[in-house]
Amino acid sequence: MIDIHCHILPGIDDGARTMDESVAMAKLASREGIRTIIATPHHQNGKYNNTKEDILIKVAELNQALKDAFVPVQILPGQETRIYGEILEDYQKEEILTLNNGNQYLFIEFPSAHVPRYTERLLYDIQMKGLVPIIVHPERNQEIIERPELLYQLVKKGALTQITAASVAGHFGKNIKKFSLQLIDANLTHFVSSDAHNVSTRSFKMEEALDLIEKRYGVDMIYYFIENAELLVEGQAVYKEVPERIKKKKFLGIF
Repeated sequence: MIDIHCHILPGIDDGARTMDESVAMAKLASREGIRTIIATPHHQNGKYNNTKEDILIKVAELNQALKDAFVPVQILPGQETRIYGEILEDYQKEEILTLNNGNQYLFIEFPSAHVPRYTERLLYDIQMKGLVPIIVHPERNQEIIERPELLYQLVKKGALTQITAASVAGHFGKNIKKFSLQLIDANLTHFVSSDAHNVSTRSFKMEEALDLIEKRYGVDMIYYFIENAELLVEGQAVYKEVPERIKKKKFLGIF
């Protein structure tokens, strides 16, 4: 299994603090059946800046540490970039890192409370450059929860989304869990990944989430998410179903 969103690189954001913690995270991931992790440290979020060059160095160091510790997990490079207007300019400057450095799939993080007004235009421009934007954890964005039509329009126009395993499993509360499942119901998400930060308060929860998804939707939905992660790493087009609208009335009182 492949986890495409994880804060496992040591000492560069709010994830693992030391190399020992990174190795401990990889061991836990291995026990959940994860064999490949895309390391996606925060970038341009107002607190952390981790450019492409720095991430590639850290990934090589962690892969060596895991090899020395006989941990059967491979780390691939990635980046969780907070949306900002100059992202394409910085991509041209080799500061922005696509997932697995494949020059195809690009993580985009929104602020937690809103969706910037320029988002639709920027995601269009990103696609015009041959990149595919992936909106991370939309199920935890307050404006998207209140106005799911926003996400529907972005997905309809070519963006992909990734929801968090812990959200599906209920660790962010029952309302976030409910919305996560509604995103799956409406074909508004394409990946489930951990967004793990440590082994205690923000661990992987991938097994737990996939078990829940299998019970609710059947094994085909598990294959959909697992195969999409594999296709992403291989730089191929992922599976997409026709997105559907979520009715606003379902969200009255969610926040």
